[in-house]
Amino acid sequence: MQSNATIARRRQHSTVWLVLSVLTLWTASQSARGQDASVKPAVKVLLIGKQPDHPFGTHMYLHTSRMLSKCLARNGVQAVVSDGWPADEEKLKDVAAIVVYSSPAAEYLLDGPGAGSLDKMMRSGVGLVTIHWASSVYEKNLDRLGDRWISYLGGTWVSNYGLSTGTSPLRQLEARHPICRGWQSYELHDEYYLKPVIRGATPLLQVHTKGEDVVVGWSYERPGNGRSYATTLGHFYRNFQREPFRRMVVNGILWTAHVDVPAEGADVALSEDELRLPEQPEKPAKPAKK
Repeated sequence: MQSNATIARRRQHSTVWLVLSVLTLWTASQSARGQDASVKPAVKVLLIGKQPDHPFGTHMYLHTSRMLSKCLARNGVQAVVSDGWPADEEKLKDVAAIVVYSSPAAEYLLDGPGAGSLDKMMRSGVGLVTIHWASSVYEKNLDRLGDRWISYLGGTWVSNYGLSTGTSPLRQLEARHPICRGWQSYELHDEYYLKPVIRGATPLLQVHTKGEDVVVGWSYERPGNGRSYATTLGHFYRNFQREPFRRMVVNGILWTAHVDVPAEGADVALSEDELRLPEQPEKPAKPAKK
C-alpha cells in the first residue's frame, strides 16, 4: 500500500509535467505565429490575354500568357491569367503588375470595362507590361487616348505607322538594366513596329530593319513609384520558345512588380511540353488589321 507521501510526490510530478507540456505548446504556437507574420505573401501578377485574331502560331495571346505564368511561378510570383479584363474583382486584389498581350492595349484597357480600375491602379504604382501589339494605340484614337496612354507606358507604337518582318540582331541599349540580365544580343526574326513614340521612357532594345535603327523595348518609371515595360516584339510564338527571349520578357515583368531580378536573370527553364503549342484550331483566325 502506497504511503500518503508517495502519492503526494506522484501528484506533484504529474502537475509539473502538465505545466511544462502546456508551456511548451504555448511557446511553439507563439513561435509559429511570429514566423507566419514574418513571411511575406507572394507577389501577384495579372496576365491579360484574349481570343486569337491572327493566324495560328502568331499572337498566341492566352497560350503565351499561361506559359509566362509558369515562368513566373518559378520565380516565386503568383500569376493569374484572365481572358480579357477580369469580371471577378478579387483577381485585381493586391496585384503588383499587369501584363497585357492583346490587340492595342490603349483601346483594350482605356475603352474597356476596367478603365476606372486601371486608372486607380496606375496611380497607386501598379506595374504595367505590354507585349507586341498591346504596346499600341490605333492612329484614329491617338488624339483621344494617346496622352493618357503614354503617361502610363512612357511611349507607344501607333498602329499602323509601319511594319517590317525580318531578321536582325537584338541589341541591348542599356546592358546594366535589370531587364537585360542573363541574356546577350542574338539574331531575332520577328515582326518589327516602325517609328515608335518614346516620351520619357528609357530605350532598352533595338533592331535594325529597312535601313534604320528601331527601338523595340523601353522601360519607364512613372510618378508614384510605378514602373512600365513595353516591348513591341512577340509576333511569332516560336520566339517565346527561345530562352533569351522568355528571360527578357519575364525580367521585365519582375522589374515592373518591384521584384529583384537575379544577376543571372529570371528562371525561365520550362520543358518542351510546357513550351509546346496547343493543337492547331480547325479554322485559324483571319489576320487582324494593324
